[in-house]
Amino acid sequence: MTQSLDLFPIGNCAASGLIDRAGRLVWACAPRVDGDPVFSTLLGADPDEHADAQGYWSVELEDQASVRQSYLRNTPILVTEITDKAGAIAQVIDFCPRYRQFGRVYRPLAFIRLIRPIAGVPKIRIKLRPTVNWGERAAERTTGSNHIRFIGGEMTLRMTTDAPISHISGERLFRLEEPVSMFLGPDEGFDADLTATTERMLKETTAYWRGWVRTLSVPLEWQEAVIRAAITLKLCAHEETGAIVAAMTTSIPEHEGSQRNWDYRYCWLRDAYYVVQALNRLGAADMLENYLGYLRNIVDRSKGGHVQPLYGVGLEPSLTERFAEHLPGYRGMGPVRVGNQAHEHLQHDVYGQIILSTVQAFFDQRLLRPATVEDFRSLEPVGERAFELHDKPDASLWEFRGRENVHTYSAVMCWAACDRLGNAAAKLGLLERADFWNGRASIVRATIEDKAWNKDLGRFAATFGGDELDASLLQLVDVRFVSPEDPRMAATIAAVEKGLRRGPYMLRYAIPDDFGEPKTAFNICTFWLIEALHLSGRAEEARTLFEEMLDRRTAAGLLSEDIAFDGAELWGNYPQTYSLVGLINCATMLSRPWSSVR
Repeated sequence: MTQSLDLFPIGNCAASGLIDRAGRLVWACAPRVDGDPVFSTLLGADPDEHADAQGYWSVELEDQASVRQSYLRNTPILVTEITDKAGAIAQVIDFCPRYRQFGRVYRPLAFIRLIRPIAGVPKIRIKLRPTVNWGERAAERTTGSNHIRFIGGEMTLRMTTDAPISHISGERLFRLEEPVSMFLGPDEGFDADLTATTERMLKETTAYWRGWVRTLSVPLEWQEAVIRAAITLKLCAHEETGAIVAAMTTSIPEHEGSQRNWDYRYCWLRDAYYVVQALNRLGAADMLENYLGYLRNIVDRSKGGHVQPLYGVGLEPSLTERFAEHLPGYRGMGPVRVGNQAHEHLQHDVYGQIILSTVQAFFDQRLLRPATVEDFRSLEPVGERAFELHDKPDASLWEFRGRENVHTYSAVMCWAACDRLGNAAAKLGLLERADFWNGRASIVRATIEDKAWNKDLGRFAATFGGDELDASLLQLVDVRFVSPEDPRMAATIAAVEKGLRRGPYMLRYAIPDDFGEPKTAFNICTFWLIEALHLSGRAEEARTLFEEMLDRRTAAGLLSEDIAFDGAELWGNYPQTYSLVGLINCATMLSRPWSSVR
């Protein structure tokens, strides 16, 4: 089986992993999502081609014939059924426990595999091969009567099981006559009945996720797709701090041999803004509240000064980029990067995204902690920074590494920062501050309308005084800078579609960057086009294009960052929060109303 992104995420907002179509856990990091990949074969040697490949956890049947996989409804609990040539079936249930216990949420860094005989007498072989130091070597192990400890990495792990330990440590073929339970987690004794406890964990984890899904306000159409996207966005949260990572993976290339391999396991303020915006449309206030705590800490640390585009999930500012020399990369297409140089970039849109993420808390009475006057005061220096930088060069939201310009998207987000501070001040009754921030917003708007409007071409340009096209121009409607009926916007949408659309899909931009010309489309940009088509009155085109994107999802119902122009293959990090945000937003916008069936 060739490595692919046809992967099923599991997780609990502390642990996360990806399972391939053979039922192997091929990617999982410890002690956090941005840590050392203890299961690293997604970026390592392919187990189907190399018998000594390391970095995965598999359950294999003798004379294996087929594999069938699906999630338990409305959960991230994966059920894999493996059938042999004689018709014997083994079932593997994979999940990370999450439920309320002792007045708090229990979400350990732990992976549970329950293996059950379903038909006949399947003969199975379990291969548990974690790695340390980014694939440098197999983890050292010690064994006890019911456990194996894996040591040498950032975190010592212990797998406790009721299967014969020698069967697992020796990767021995054995008859699956009774259910097997396996709990891989912290190096602690499992002081309870393993089978009864893991079955209880399965039941309570199922109940937790189905209860959470019940709180969502989903559209009438495409409910299954929206629910799966929402669950996966929640899995991309590091709940301890409130961070939301852009993706679970690093270094999946944007296209074959591209060298565009980036580490996305960090919290981009921009991406997180889009995530909470999408989940807010579904009524998921828990994600917003937790992320606002993360943002308040970022703002406090910056004291209104420079804010980076991204931070570690523990608020770390330094994410020095390096190469992991011991992993060959996805399908051998390195380099494998750890860290991200973008933490050093100037990306001025982040000041807008901080305030756009926060402003709802001044109006939303559902929240446990509504925003206060003190919160407003702490945001004002962020607004001042946005005003100061709105007409200054930056690396843009696309994180160009070799050039800077004054980018229209960044300027518009700086306008949004000032505009929304005016809204918040008015809500708090601070009328003088409302006038102040509305005045600031008017100044920024005038600058953008003068500098970003290309009179010769009759449309907005991606940079001040330039003529470039950029899909982010489609977002001018979303942040209410212009209305979709504005003829300037209609001309801009037409130009962006003509210049950047490739078949059904959209590029971010078409000009060469630090790595040459883009050779794949960017999925969130296609969703932005769908929104623009719908708002422009081209509703049927929008629905057709949306259905096209739904057809390109993996078996898990998810999308990565990029897609080939012919739609044949997904590329880029996975699962990509940007892409899932686009799916949710478009489904919410395009769906028939519930009133049509009630």
